[in-house]
Amino acid sequence: MPQLPEDIIDRLTQMERRIQALSTAVNTRPALNEIRDGALTVKLPNGTAALQVGKWNGEEYGFAVRRQTGETALSLYNGNGSGTSKQVLRLYDAYNHEIVSDDVNSGGLARPWLQMLPPQSLGTPQWAQTTSTTWSPISRSVNPIWQPRMRLAIYTRVSSGATGQVRVLVDGTPWGPVVNAGAPFDHTNLIVPDITTRFSSSVTVEIQAMVTSASGTVSAQPYLMHGLQS
Repeated sequence: MPQLPEDIIDRLTQMERRIQALSTAVNTRPALNEIRDGALTVKLPNGTAALQVGKWNGEEYGFAVRRQTGETALSLYNGNGSGTSKQVLRLYDAYNHEIVSDDVNSGGLARPWLQMLPPQSLGTPQWAQTTSTTWSPISRSVNPIWQPRMRLAIYTRVSSGATGQVRVLVDGTPWGPVVNAGAPFDHTNLIVPDITTRFSSSVTVEIQAMVTSASGTVSAQPYLMHGLQS
């Protein structure tokens, strides 16, 4: 008997069965939640990799998060990739400076290391002082730059019957107001004009004082100094 064309109803029935089978297969397929011996990259609309799991530029990472411009923002580095070494967590600023990382050997911070001000004398005779009638350096410190701004607070004193002034210089340039001795100095501002070119380099902070009367002694003692974000 010659083959007859299928009835349209039979064809629609077959198509319905195939659609049901395809739908069942899609809905019952296990989720793709594991990748072995491979890497995963999530990209932004502009094509830049935002998240990289696996290798990045030849280095083994647990993962690396990148900014839209491509710079690293966050990385979890697992050493040689063997899985036995401790992973270093690193956080980067917008200029690809490593600003925070942990110490995998003993715990705590590896970078930055933060200075703490040592206890300061409360006795004025022990404070840095001068009897000069011109600007004279009486104390100085050198510090690494981790943040764009700094707050510095200083107690100032002047001997009875005398007058004087105190100021601060940062890398040789006046920083903050000139205060009359006896009044506190408390100022917050940029440490350097451009931290991107000076990041982690050293900056010199100097306190200067002078007597503005015929004679006397001007003293100063810093009691607070720390960096701040912009």
